[in-house]
Amino acid sequence: MAQQDFSRGPIMKQLITFAGPIMLTNLLQVSYQFIDSLWVGNLLGANALGAVTISSTIVLTILAFIIGINNTTLTILSQQRGNRDKQGLRAYLNAFVIVLGLLSILVGIIGLLFSWQMLSLLNTPAGMVEQAQTYLQVNFLGILFLMGYNFIGTVLRALGDSKTPLKFVFAAVVLNVVLDPLFISVFDWGIQGAAYATILSQGVAFLLGLGYTMRHRLAPFAIPFLPTKKQVWLILKLGIPSGLQMMVIYAGVTAIMSVVNSFGGAVTAGFGASQRIDSLITLPAMALGTAVNSMAGQNIGIGRWDRVKEIAKYGALYNLAIMFVIAVFVFLLAEPLTGLFIEENQAYAFGTDYLKIIAFFYPFIGLNFILNGIVRSSGAMYQVLILNIISFWLLRYPLTYVCSAFIGQNGIALGMGISFILSSIFSFSYYKWGKWNQKQLFSEKN
Repeated sequence: MAQQDFSRGPIMKQLITFAGPIMLTNLLQVSYQFIDSLWVGNLLGANALGAVTISSTIVLTILAFIIGINNTTLTILSQQRGNRDKQGLRAYLNAFVIVLGLLSILVGIIGLLFSWQMLSLLNTPAGMVEQAQTYLQVNFLGILFLMGYNFIGTVLRALGDSKTPLKFVFAAVVLNVVLDPLFISVFDWGIQGAAYATILSQGVAFLLGLGYTMRHRLAPFAIPFLPTKKQVWLILKLGIPSGLQMMVIYAGVTAIMSVVNSFGGAVTAGFGASQRIDSLITLPAMALGTAVNSMAGQNIGIGRWDRVKEIAKYGALYNLAIMFVIAVFVFLLAEPLTGLFIEENQAYAFGTDYLKIIAFFYPFIGLNFILNGIVRSSGAMYQVLILNIISFWLLRYPLTYVCSAFIGQNGIALGMGISFILSSIFSFSYYKWGKWNQKQLFSEKN
């Protein structure tokens, strides 16, 4: 449970040992929706699975702004950890608690009130609307739990501890495995039961994480107090563009869902099944992006730019190796993997084709996670926002739309894959020639 100092020591070893637990934690977090989809798809059918897919996309989109602000925790706290400013670390941690807590409550209320309108904007198939709205509203009820346990994990990772969050998430997943079939089938709550199982499990993870972290003094949590204007301003200055980054990403995913939905319920259900597997493919790259963000942030805090460049190099190489192996695995086992979630012929066929087409494009999107993680660690949030706008709205959505219009439903995967290659070129160009390394967050006392 020791917190690591990334300003010294062998970088490759640190990257492997630090990123490994993050990968496992992300895998466990994804398993929430994975388990929901497995039970919903097999017990309730393709329509219910499609409803869960659409609802989950909306939840992530609406939560994106808060998640983005939470991501600035890595940048601010890791730099404070790097320059050994204990007082600043405590003050900014408190400020994050206040800001994120208030935003979580606000977003939860908005989600409950406008769930039907959100589903309408996505052209949700008529047969899925009722179930999708039920699943969506229950998830918004538990938004504070979702954000709470994610925030605690982010704080610990910023301080160099990626192992402890595993315990909290593992306990929650075990509970979710037990509650899902119980609520869905035994209690006969249907899709509502799947949603309640998820938020209850997240609530347990949050309470366990908070209690354990405070009892063992792993982070300087205290009774919340009013933050200073400078602290709130810096959080918002970085958090707003970071939040917009996430909104751009998830809004882009939502826009792509509208393209998918235009092909009918079978393609929507098949896409939902493939996305569960698809999300597993990106876990290593996402974990490496988080790891390099924290590692680079600590080194930027003390001006070790030589180590920042090494972290970027090793992160990119590690990503390429892992993602290629996973791509081969997914391509060869696309059929049985898709069959875990769905049996209907049309949906199964589309899901399988999607995975086979897109598998070998994922090393490129992995480079985006690595390079943007490095740039983000300096506090260059607006620059990463622009890169994400280019990636999703100038490349991914238009290419998906155009390719699917010309060659049909398989154009969805092809358009997305081509966009991965092009966006990685933009990310590398900015990393190489941009001025992100000239950012200074703490030139004066905040």
